[in-house]
Amino acid sequence: MAKESKTPVILSLSSGKGGVGKTSLTVNLACALAQKGSQVLVVDGDMALANVDVLLRFTAHKTIRDVLERGEDPMKAVIFVEPNLGVLPASSGVPEMVDLGPAEHVLLGNILSSIVGHFDYVLLDTAAGIGSSVLWLNTFATHNGVVVTSDPTSITDAYALIKILSREYGRKRFFLILNSVATPQEGQQTFDAIARVAEQFLGIQPQYLGCVPRDNVVLKAVQEQLPFVKGAPRSKAAEAVVELAERIRRFKRE
Repeated sequence: MAKESKTPVILSLSSGKGGVGKTSLTVNLACALAQKGSQVLVVDGDMALANVDVLLRFTAHKTIRDVLERGEDPMKAVIFVEPNLGVLPASSGVPEMVDLGPAEHVLLGNILSSIVGHFDYVLLDTAAGIGSSVLWLNTFATHNGVVVTSDPTSITDAYALIKILSREYGRKRFFLILNSVATPQEGQQTFDAIARVAEQFLGIQPQYLGCVPRDNVVLKAVQEQLPFVKGAPRSKAAEAVVELAERIRRFKRE
């Protein structure tokens, strides 16, 4: 089990739009960080439509819902899929968990605060959209990551999320990850377009964390429920995720 009293990097991974590969990216980033010897926790922040357990092929017997509603020990709800990698699962098919209220968010904050000190890195895989729990998880994070593709709707929704978090919640530092890009140039150009608008209208300068290329191993990994950084470590997608993990490791030195 992880040791206590760490000061973790808490990275939210949000997207605005669904279907951009955010959960798969989160899982693979977590695996890449764990492979370097770091203690990593993934929090499945899609409270009503959990997917992390599916991608990692495990059955959750206790979830965030149990902790919130029944006062379960949160560390007993964490499933260690490997010694350095724990997952706090969410429930699935529970509509009332979609938008928690202020009181539930206070309780969730207390719960997460009680366990994050066991880990070096905590990745918050939020739901898509701009629901209350998505926004709250982004305010709990020490670093805000936004996953986006070159699809125009993905760009629009990612900007909308950044706009709300910046104007209404005072978040100013955003780290963009371009997923499933055809070329590195496509990733850079998409980032540049978002960054220009964010600087012009919001007065902020997002940072480019990097890109992950479109790669057939990603879909295969999802189907096989095996992270591609493990199943295809020499693939272009896996190599890109390992580079992203190295950049996230630098957050510790900031």
